[in-house]
Amino acid sequence: MDASTNTRHGHVPWNKGKLTGQKPPLKLKEIWAIRIHLQLAKEERELAMFNLAIDSKLRGCDLVALRVRDVTHGNQVAPRAMVMQHKTQRPVQFEMTEPTRDAVAAWIAKAQLKPDQYLFPSRIHESPHLSTRQYARIVDRWVASIGLDPTAYGTHTMRRTKATLIYRRTKNLRAVQLLLGHTKLESTVRYLGIEVDDALEIAEQTEV
Repeated sequence: MDASTNTRHGHVPWNKGKLTGQKPPLKLKEIWAIRIHLQLAKEERELAMFNLAIDSKLRGCDLVALRVRDVTHGNQVAPRAMVMQHKTQRPVQFEMTEPTRDAVAAWIAKAQLKPDQYLFPSRIHESPHLSTRQYARIVDRWVASIGLDPTAYGTHTMRRTKATLIYRRTKNLRAVQLLLGHTKLESTVRYLGIEVDDALEIAEQTEV
């Protein structure tokens, strides 16, 4: 059944009214704008979630499924963590910056979370932790809070942001591949849209 048939029978395509394709990463000034917005609003949970999403570069399904024990060592938030990716069943490591550790620690203390509990428990009784759909709505709210169009961004924006910044700074594809947990280098190239970005960068440098 094609899209026109679906429309005639009243079925609305999931992507109707949405922009599809690669979601752009956030720029540094946009990261700080969202961070400051959440700090001023005293949104401890969302600040911890935002900082951790940027630092971890995890897919949404892996981020929402994190438990407190995954990011802590004893009573302290660890500077480095390792989790098993749901999609690939391969482990991936990530480091947490000091602001992220502070934000996560503040959220754990406020919510009085225990090591075995989910880091971001759902407020819906039937769900043990935040769903990927709920997380997507939260990301929409973050980008909208600083005047960006939510339809142009998504949860993969959060995953791509730090990876893109690291690549632009180091040009080390292999390192970014490891950080994202990709099995193939080609996946990293496609994911970051590197060839397009590099072409545009070269074009900008050669403008006269």
